[in-house]
Amino acid sequence: MIKNPEILKNFEDSFIRNEGKLPFDRAIKLFTSMWNEGLKFGVLPSKDPLEGIDVDIRIAKVLNSCSKKSFPG
Repeated sequence: MIKNPEILKNFEDSFIRNEGKLPFDRAIKLFTSMWNEGLKFGVLPSKDPLEGIDVDIRIAKVLNSCSKKSFPG
């Protein structure tokens, strides 16, 4: 759980500025390591993969309606 998203955003921006985009192979290794850590702590995989899906659907509807209004077709 990210407690301070601003610190994470600053870190990501700084990393990209200094290191450039993460190469695919390093990204896969990083993802795999984080996934394994989640397994070790018992937070992955989710016990209920659909938990919170209703919120995700509502957010997607709002975002989709905004993009349709912003870019007339």
